[in-house]
Amino acid sequence: MKIIRVFPRKTKATPVDKNVYIGDPTLFVTADKVQISCTFTWDMKEAERLAKEWEWIAPTELGGVAYGDVLGEFIPGRFLRSGYTITSRGCPNKCWFCYVWKRCQGVFQELEIKDGWIVQDDNLLACSEKHIRSVFQMLKRQPKKAVFSGGLEANLLKEWHVDLLVDLKPKRLYFAYDMPDDYEPLINASKLLIKANLISKTKHDACCYNLIGYPNDTFENAEIRLKQTLALGFMPFAMLWRNDEGKTDLSWRKFQRLWTRPEIIYANFETALNNDG
Repeated sequence: MKIIRVFPRKTKATPVDKNVYIGDPTLFVTADKVQISCTFTWDMKEAERLAKEWEWIAPTELGGVAYGDVLGEFIPGRFLRSGYTITSRGCPNKCWFCYVWKRCQGVFQELEIKDGWIVQDDNLLACSEKHIRSVFQMLKRQPKKAVFSGGLEANLLKEWHVDLLVDLKPKRLYFAYDMPDDYEPLINASKLLIKANLISKTKHDACCYNLIGYPNDTFENAEIRLKQTLALGFMPFAMLWRNDEGKTDLSWRKFQRLWTRPEIIYANFETALNNDG
């Protein structure tokens, strides 16, 4: 059976095999079944339009993270590019700005561990010690160094996690500093990582997602969080808050661009330090 997977937009994680399409069907395409996968809520309108276009080709299913399809076993290469893996779903935290726990209906589950080196778990460190150690064993046999792009929760980071990271020698780590309460845990994580020589400013191998532009946020407060992140040894990565329609403020988009490229970030940060002195 030929199953075509369709995506409203292409991202770094989108599969690239011959049965993947971005957007509308092309001439002479045939299939037995079409699966349309939508990740972001702001792409749902386009995904629903595509469903109508593709239903002329074959029976069409519409789903994906945006529609709450977030539970169940992970199948490598189906809806994420080869190399990505998900070993757990959900998050025990209930952050007001996060859709993860809402879509998972409060369920947090450990999955069968599938090969991959880009770990996309919502909260890997919330898993059991047995599961985490098994994930690291899997990562050690991969052809490429591990990237923890799903993020590691600073508040859960322990010395034995750091020991595993030292042994693994990952390519890149990601943490998060979204709300003011995240700062103290990030300080503690920084101390553990510096002690283990896992932070290097020149390599940008320890990164941190920073949510900005959410209701009642200010440019001043956002800049404080971003500068604090950099001062702790993490490369900040500004993530702009969007509403359900995906709308963002133009002034916040301009601000975000200043905090997404390492060379610009370091140049601005050094200038700010010199001016403060």
